[in-house]
Amino acid sequence: MVAGRRRRARRRASIVGVLLVLAAALFAASLVYGRTVYPIGDVWAVIRGEEVPGATFTVGRLRLPRAVLAVIAGFAFGLGGVTFQTMLRNPLASPDIIGITGGASAAATIGIVFFSLEGAQISVLAIVAGLMVAMVIYALSFKDGVAGIRLILIGIGIAAMLESVTTYVLSKAGQWDLQEALRWLTGSLNGSSWSDVVPLLVASLVLVPLLLSRTGALGTLPLGDDTAAALGTRVEATRLVVVLAAVGLIAFATAATGPIAFVAFLAGPIAARLVGPGASLLVPAALVGAVLVLLADLVGQYALDTRYPVGVVTGVLGAPYLVYLIVRTNRAGGNL
Repeated sequence: MVAGRRRRARRRASIVGVLLVLAAALFAASLVYGRTVYPIGDVWAVIRGEEVPGATFTVGRLRLPRAVLAVIAGFAFGLGGVTFQTMLRNPLASPDIIGITGGASAAATIGIVFFSLEGAQISVLAIVAGLMVAMVIYALSFKDGVAGIRLILIGIGIAAMLESVTTYVLSKAGQWDLQEALRWLTGSLNGSSWSDVVPLLVASLVLVPLLLSRTGALGTLPLGDDTAAALGTRVEATRLVVVLAAVGLIAFATAATGPIAFVAFLAGPIAARLVGPGASLLVPAALVGAVLVLLADLVGQYALDTRYPVGVVTGVLGAPYLVYLIVRTNRAGGNL
């Protein structure tokens, strides 16, 4: 048994190391590659604060904040998504499936179309709406505790309602507001700046350690409330703290980039396949999220004839997996 734990720990450490190297390589490629390809030495000089003709603006003002935002947002989406999936013991329990990102999107669309909000105002509105929708879902699903399937079904219903709200608002939008709202709803890193990075970075510095500090307690929740309580976990208190922290990460990431589709949904299952059973998925899934966003952004910018926002690429990747998961669940008689 001890040998098995050591094997799992070594495998998890190896996977984390590989993901870190892969994320670093994709991050470097995001800075080096573009319409103009800069030597790695010039890129490193810009990062150190030196003036390099051409590269100072292109790398320092355009590519660097975009790449940093991709890493932090992907990390936040991956960590937030796998937290819900672990806590509720269900791969469908992802924030973009159960309506949390839908709440942020609906609020942002209303703000853009009806109130002409922009920039930081949209971000604040999206964050508040994401948190409020999460609390509504949590409250409606609470009955002698929170049952995972009940929360998921309520969340899917609320997500459908919010999607209808978003569609209605878009139908009332003028041409300019429609373009802005659709750009935000797609999930995009275009036009990223340090003003987008800073709020998400600050939120991550607070919320990521909070989530990671609950790793042990979170690991007992899939065993069931009674078993978790018998093991010394304060079930509802832990669940509430974990939900707030995970929703906060998702809301801040959505406010910074828009709802990048399926990253929160895919990161956990991919990490589970890589790491194997019996190990915490929080850090591996967060790194998978960062890799997915970096890779999707590079593919969307340079691998195709037309440039696509990162959310379009992740949507193409995630939709088939969602169909596969539903088909597999149906064949298993509803047992996820």
